[in-house]
Amino acid sequence: MPFIQTEFPGLVVFEPNVFGDERGYFFEAYNQQAFEAAGINYSWVQDNQSSSVYGVIRGLHFQKGAYAQTKMIRCISGTILDAVVDLRRNSPTFKKVYMLELSAEKKNALIVPRGFAHGFSVLSEKAEVLYKCDNLYNKESEGGLLYNDPLLNIDWKIEPGKEIVSGKDLQNQPLNQLSNDSFY
Repeated sequence: MPFIQTEFPGLVVFEPNVFGDERGYFFEAYNQQAFEAAGINYSWVQDNQSSSVYGVIRGLHFQKGAYAQTKMIRCISGTILDAVVDLRRNSPTFKKVYMLELSAEKKNALIVPRGFAHGFSVLSEKAEVLYKCDNLYNKESEGGLLYNDPLLNIDWKIEPGKEIVSGKDLQNQPLNQLSNDSFY
């Protein structure tokens, strides 16, 4: 199982071996033994799934403190642009953005360690996203970064005027206004 380390410590791209023939395809989306052999040791305790239409931007979300979550994100239908922001104070990539296109066609996944804000935009007509978490969601510990923060300068690859952002996500804070407990 191929794992690609990014320049962000602990942030890993997973590109599975896909076996296809006239019947379709098969691949191991997760194999605990192979992941552990690659140094990726998480106990997944919660799976989340969302469905969204073109132009939706979700995030950038994170959980604070003891409720921080590692996530393994996969697009199981359509295509998304996944974006993460490193909120780990002692990281060489602190406050930097990493982006990767995830798609059902590529069958790739992004493994995001604790201490990152996460979000995505939907590039296809519709997309379904599935992600595993190593910690349970806690409403009181949720945080968010403003998706269009000029300091982050994220190009979500959505046609201007076609962005669909929840009212809740529009209330997220810019990076320079996050409280100290938002950083990991």
